[in-house]
Amino acid sequence: MVRPLSLGELPPSYTPSARSSAPQILAGSLQAPLWLRAYFQGLLFSLGCRIQRHCGKVLFLGLVAFGALALGLRVAVIETDLEQLWVEVDSRVSQELHYTREKLGEEAAYTSQMLIQTARQAGGNVLTPEALGLHLQAALTASKVQVSLYGKSWDLNKICYKSGVPLIENGMIERMIEKLFPCVILTPLDCFWEGAKLQGGSAYLPGRPDIQWTNLDPQQLLEELGPFASLEGFRELLDKAQVGQAYVGRPCLDPDDQHCPPSAPNHHSRQTPHVARELSGGCHGFSHKFMHWQEELLLGGTARDLQGHLLRAEALQSTFLLMSPRQLYEHFRGDYQTHDIGWSEEQASTVLQAWQRRFVQLAQEALPANASQQIHAFSTTTLDDILRSFSEVSAARVVGGYLLMLAYACITMLRWDCSQSQGAVGLAGVLLVALAVASGLGLCALLGITFNAATTQVLPFLALGIGVDDVFLLAHAFTKAPPDTPLPERMGECLRRTGTSVALTSINNMVAFFMAVLVPIPALRAFSLQAAIVVGCNFVAVMLIFPAVLSLDLRRRHRQRLDVLCCFPRPCSAQVIQMLPQELGDRAVPVGITHLTATVQAFTHCDNGSRHVLTALPPQTHLLSPTSDLLGSELYGPGGSTRDLLGQEEGTGPEAACSSLLCAHWTLAHFARYQFAPLLLQTQAKALVLLFFGALLGLSLYGATLVQDGLALTDVVPRGTKEHAFLSAQLRYFSLYEVALVTQGGFDYAHSQRALFDLHQRFSSLKAVLPPPATQAPRTWLHYYRSWLQGIQAAFDQDWASGRITHHSYRNGSEDGALAYKLLIQTGNAQEPLDFNQLTTRKLVDKEGLIPPELFYMGLTVWGSSDPLGLAASQANFYPPPPEWLHDKYDTTGENLRIPAAQPLEFAQFPFLLHGLQKTADFVEAIEGARAACTEAGQAGVHAYPSGSPFLFWEQYLGLRRYFLLAVGILLVCTFLVCALLLLSPWTAGLIVLVLAMMTVELFGIMGFLGIKLSAIPVVILVASVGIGVEFTVHVALGFLTSQGSRNLRAARALEQTFAPVTDGAVSTLLGLLMLAGSSFDFIVRYFFVVLTILTLLGLLHGLLLLPVLLSILGPPPQVVQMYKESSQVLSPAAPQGGGLRWDMPPTLPQSFARVTTSMTVALHPPPLPGAYAHPTSDEPT
Repeated sequence: MVRPLSLGELPPSYTPSARSSAPQILAGSLQAPLWLRAYFQGLLFSLGCRIQRHCGKVLFLGLVAFGALALGLRVAVIETDLEQLWVEVDSRVSQELHYTREKLGEEAAYTSQMLIQTARQAGGNVLTPEALGLHLQAALTASKVQVSLYGKSWDLNKICYKSGVPLIENGMIERMIEKLFPCVILTPLDCFWEGAKLQGGSAYLPGRPDIQWTNLDPQQLLEELGPFASLEGFRELLDKAQVGQAYVGRPCLDPDDQHCPPSAPNHHSRQTPHVARELSGGCHGFSHKFMHWQEELLLGGTARDLQGHLLRAEALQSTFLLMSPRQLYEHFRGDYQTHDIGWSEEQASTVLQAWQRRFVQLAQEALPANASQQIHAFSTTTLDDILRSFSEVSAARVVGGYLLMLAYACITMLRWDCSQSQGAVGLAGVLLVALAVASGLGLCALLGITFNAATTQVLPFLALGIGVDDVFLLAHAFTKAPPDTPLPERMGECLRRTGTSVALTSINNMVAFFMAVLVPIPALRAFSLQAAIVVGCNFVAVMLIFPAVLSLDLRRRHRQRLDVLCCFPRPCSAQVIQMLPQELGDRAVPVGITHLTATVQAFTHCDNGSRHVLTALPPQTHLLSPTSDLLGSELYGPGGSTRDLLGQEEGTGPEAACSSLLCAHWTLAHFARYQFAPLLLQTQAKALVLLFFGALLGLSLYGATLVQDGLALTDVVPRGTKEHAFLSAQLRYFSLYEVALVTQGGFDYAHSQRALFDLHQRFSSLKAVLPPPATQAPRTWLHYYRSWLQGIQAAFDQDWASGRITHHSYRNGSEDGALAYKLLIQTGNAQEPLDFNQLTTRKLVDKEGLIPPELFYMGLTVWGSSDPLGLAASQANFYPPPPEWLHDKYDTTGENLRIPAAQPLEFAQFPFLLHGLQKTADFVEAIEGARAACTEAGQAGVHAYPSGSPFLFWEQYLGLRRYFLLAVGILLVCTFLVCALLLLSPWTAGLIVLVLAMMTVELFGIMGFLGIKLSAIPVVILVASVGIGVEFTVHVALGFLTSQGSRNLRAARALEQTFAPVTDGAVSTLLGLLMLAGSSFDFIVRYFFVVLTILTLLGLLHGLLLLPVLLSILGPPPQVVQMYKESSQVLSPAAPQGGGLRWDMPPTLPQSFARVTTSMTVALHPPPLPGAYAHPTSDEPT
């Protein structure tokens, strides 16, 4: 049970005037802090007075300055490049990416367009001729796409990626090969003759029909052309690539097709091929050796029998490879087809994007709606379009959100009493915050900070909610100015009372967002910087421009004009009757008390003639002793709320039209004073609050263990769209990622071959690396290079043994034997470059499988020129590239024998496929394994790093939690220092930081229960939660510090004065966030709306429930203490039993008057006591 308040503990009003704060302080440890606060408040008072004196000028100049900054939005740049958005700044990944681009110009050699086919019935088998036929229909429709741009027609054959086009000296054959050379298309249709239908190239030879891949037999064609051209080298090239009969030697999926070639195995039998058997193990392009498409790239959701035979699959995938913009530009630069259009890389990019969009559209429409199969199409441009639409500002949602906020601000600040109404102030405040947000974003654009989806989709609403909080606080405090405050000092008094709170919350918000910059993700770093700048602009607007708005509204109130419709006078004006001490007659006054709040029975009458509300007090009154109620006497003895001046009306009469102005007094402050605080500060309620928040913290700690790392594309793309369906199918069936192991310069490749082979072996042994088929050699340049050297060495040995090659002649030998001859005689010595004695004393590859270092770079030149298919298949991407060198077996001059050595390599790569990566933990494990392999190679002198999308976008999770804990830890320390500095109470700052830490832990735990994964975006919100949480805690804490009395009384006072602005601020924040709920992106709803809404609710609960309870139990002593000498005798008249601090009421009511019970603050002016200071403050506003 709470002890009743004694007269000696009766405090003055909440937050005494700063000009009277300093004299109230006794000598002691609080003198310096209160002096500092008084000094700071004095500065704020001076600022407010100046703004009020020049409010029109300040408003005009402020609007002009903010409007000028808002024009900076015209130069805003929206970034949609994933690498620019998500690759860690200054990380090893960004450095590696920079190295790759420095050497190659572009990391990607091609772009991928994909088709995934699944059965409409979940789990249906797609390994049927009918399903393959539908896949052919969709793929064929997509492959025939044409777009017209710049007066040219662009089809697949012009823009597709072609791997390893050979150089042929015969011009006619070279032109024919250029037209016929197939595009790289990874498709299950390549197991059948129908795969040739996707290749659009054709060539013409006199006397025969158009040559296409559907009717091309390369072996037969070379035999026909043999008498007319020397094609021995080209024939050997095709033989090495194992081209054979290409597509015409494969079974027909539909043997009844009239174009099915006679060479097809099932042409004569007309039997439908066994689809599962043909697709088992994968398919081949036109080259069996270099173009093997592994089964995992073509089939998804496979099932096998006990013997490992393929039985069924649930998905098919075809991938079309296109040139990159740079490659397309280089390919057609100087070409006759583009010489008249000013061909540029931007135009090449536009062509590719237009083709890709058309590709996706036609592929998705290729199958009828009633087909048993469904097609999901996707391209890199589709992803760019999603990110671009994701980053666009929704004007409807922005306007809707701000209109909703305008309505709320106006309605909540309207009052029946026109002198207290601030509807127009609410409207102006919201519009001012909107301008501040625009100006802050414009300043960011002028500073070169790029915008992204988080900026455009979230920040306008978040900043609006945060900015309006301070508007409500200032407006609420402006109506609470003491009545004795001179009119020119009203704004100064308001800033003196609330400026500290506004500064504290704004500074903490800015520090919070600046701390989030520690998260090294460019998109979130830009968002954090923009949020900090916008919060700073809001702070300036609220502290400088909004006081000018309040000052103008004060003039409206002084001139008795209506709110909002300020051109019209108000219908009723109020006349306040001040009771002087002498009116009490000989009634006793408690010694040392300057203010008493008494409940009286008064008479009110609305004079329709003079439009005034007349209040009359009874002539006979008696002062009675205070009541001994449980909690109310302690909380509500002195300093009644100004909004309680008019109480409950008892009775009705003809004056009902005016009485509504008298009874419409209920406010949030009234609720906090009479219902909320008495209930909350009871012992049982405190125990329940502590138990509730303890349980919430415990559950949150458990939920924190459930939080997983990750952010998949399926979380970003809107659900229910075709793009989301594709990404879901891809994640389920084809979770494959192309990566590369890049070797840098700085070491000698020729002498580090063993270390390179070991590095490849270590990388291949990683769990996530997809192993090649047992029958296929590793697909790397070093293995292909060594295998090619071994092949030409074998040809040389045969020619040498048969006598076709001798010491002095190789003309009778084979093409490969002649190449080996030229390599074997190289010495690498510029003075004596050739040594014919080495023909029989050395090998191109020694017994250990290593290439002689002196031959390494010369052999690289020969291999690159003589085996273009092998070089392209290896995806080596050499830099510097080996020089071109043409081999002529019949040219035996010295110049032809000399082989130029390639320059030392600074860039090369080994390609790999990663599979089975479903969860972020799988990616992290693969990344750690790859990094460990590169570290071991570094110890052997090989400089290498992994490259690919898993390393670009998932490596951030290796240190994300560390960055998160670091940022939160630093921010909590900064918050403690800022609060301790501005509140001048480390004790209170410690309690605030404790509550903020609990909020962060609880938000993190709730994310775990909701299944929201931890990525850079939630980390920024979690870090920002510390700053946003200050909005809900610091006002209560400051109110507690500056109140007097017991802890319970001070906590109640703090709640009374801050409950309304804190609640209004929370509601305004929720209204600002409400527009995010209407986003078409589920990602925005889950990761921003849900998380920020939970944060706001947690802040409200902690600020208005937990913190007051903690302060009432553990709060620091008051910083302001009213000092007077207690008298041993307190004069008090006899009081009737059950009475309180009351005025006796008359027995009868005068005619035409209504009886009103009201709480009034009566100012008493006894002489000050010796050694004490009695300050003249009051709670009553004008």
